[in-house]
Amino acid sequence: MKKITYRPVFNRKKKLNVKGTALLQVEAYLEGRKIYFSTHIYLRPEQWDFKKQLIKEHPHAEVLNRMLREFIIQMELKELELWKNGFEVTLSKLKETFIHKQNTSFLQFVKSLIETSRQKLSTQRNRQSTYRWLMKFRPTVGFKEIDGKFICDFEKFLYNSGFQVNTVAKHMKHLKTFVNAAIDSGYIDSDNYAFKRYRIKTKETKHAFLIPEEVEKLEKLSRKGCSERLQHTLDAFLFCCYTGLRYSDFRNLSESNLLRIDGKPWIVFSSIKTDVEIKLPISLLFDGKGWKMLQKYKHDLTGFFAIKPNSNVNKELIRIRKLAKIDKHFSFHSARHTNATLLIYRGANITTVQKLLGHRDVSTTQIYSEVMERTLVKDLKKCATKNSKFDFPDDLVENG
Repeated sequence: MKKITYRPVFNRKKKLNVKGTALLQVEAYLEGRKIYFSTHIYLRPEQWDFKKQLIKEHPHAEVLNRMLREFIIQMELKELELWKNGFEVTLSKLKETFIHKQNTSFLQFVKSLIETSRQKLSTQRNRQSTYRWLMKFRPTVGFKEIDGKFICDFEKFLYNSGFQVNTVAKHMKHLKTFVNAAIDSGYIDSDNYAFKRYRIKTKETKHAFLIPEEVEKLEKLSRKGCSERLQHTLDAFLFCCYTGLRYSDFRNLSESNLLRIDGKPWIVFSSIKTDVEIKLPISLLFDGKGWKMLQKYKHDLTGFFAIKPNSNVNKELIRIRKLAKIDKHFSFHSARHTNATLLIYRGANITTVQKLLGHRDVSTTQIYSEVMERTLVKDLKKCATKNSKFDFPDDLVENG
């Protein structure tokens, strides 16, 4: 059987375009003849390693090298298919039958970008979610199809799928990241930037949190007991109300995060989202209720921290709030908002709450000091008590 050999060739014509880049092609060689296939990748000369025949010093070098390998593998598979079907393997036949699937190349690029990313695991999961919705929207789409109409149609598709404004905005931000990466890699011309006239829309949202009476209802339900499945979710939610942990950080806890400092129990961990080290004096927070919860599960802490997927947990919280007769929608993340709001209501300093939550910027924490009207009333009552003996000037009273 005649075997075609393949190799990548950069800047075959020895000429750069106006942007200072040149095309990367794949050469197919058979019996003294050659033909070339475009990879649609454009590089600067310093981004190609002629010796190793690899892309280097490129922001997406790992992704592009992977796609280059896959490109050659697809050509080899097409050659093998010709041979199995009884066709004579020639360069002209290969060129005739090999159709580089340009209509699927953008999503292939996105998939490779996510898989080779060094972003945090939570970021990768969010981007994978956007990739899945792109696949549902249009499973075959080429780089040339990524225009303003594609962007607007995808946005409309997300709204029609039941997503709210901010969730749509999250997916559109990820898509924008993918498009920018494709431009950096030379797949899309920057002059045809799809987001040129598009603005990502967001809506200011209020953070759902529970007031003290609502937390007490959940505590009573926990003591009373419910189904084993709901009991685990309820106790995990209450634990995060006491500690302010995110879902991802709670799920990542283990016994190694439980330490004793000066004889007192602490939880010490690095936040998955921010990579900030957080130290929680668990016996002091909310009268040590979080520590008591850990004692309840001390024989199986691993099982306690191994909570179900977030979507499943939030569905169970709907059943829990109905059992507790709480007329308010809340998610697992509301436990973190509840923790911060109640700490401030109890008089904790804003910078203390910032430290406990692991916020890098105090402005992120300050939103919690404004959401609970009771906090305002409580603070005003303190002021009234302190100034109860204050006498107004007579002229002010007379003119008042």
